[in-house]
Amino acid sequence: MEFFENTRLKIGNSIFSRNIARSGRKSVFGGISEVKKIGIVWDASRTAEFPALSKFHQKMLERNIDVNILGYFPGKELPDQYTAIRFLTCIRRKELSFFYIPISPEAEHFMKTKFDVLIDINFNRIFQLRYITGLSKASFKTGLFCSDNDSSTFDLMMEMKKPVAVEDYLTQIIFYLEKINSGSHSIVANQ
Repeated sequence: MEFFENTRLKIGNSIFSRNIARSGRKSVFGGISEVKKIGIVWDASRTAEFPALSKFHQKMLERNIDVNILGYFPGKELPDQYTAIRFLTCIRRKELSFFYIPISPEAEHFMKTKFDVLIDINFNRIFQLRYITGLSKASFKTGLFCSDNDSSTFDLMMEMKKPVAVEDYLTQIIFYLEKINSGSHSIVANQ
């Protein structure tokens, strides 16, 4: 069974690579003062991180920045804390294609949304979330540095000591985004 799943995932990765090659996305970031909309891709199986995401959402609202979170939750039933939250949408396993590609209308809408900044909180490198981040139309993408990571996905990469605390990670991303004034940038930041 594992061989069959690995073959499906390999084909999914091949489709992902082709789609990335065709995307032709250009990185644009004019400074944190111009940010109006942030998208977050998140491994929703890590339920203990949700309070930090809610706190970040509230901080950004105070700066008049809208935050939308798309999570991937592998279970059948969403935890109660995830339901009826306007800024959070979760996709589940049943919303994936045979090759593990997200096919829900929510995932499609999220990928097509032109976020000013996309923050990838996919520390376990789940394929479904990598796919969404890679094909997102976001103007500027941030993520955690990983030595086997395809760095072409991100415009800003954070290197942090493991285990990474989500609250610290988000604080560091905002810190470095505030350091960038204008223009098109590609930065690797160490922390």
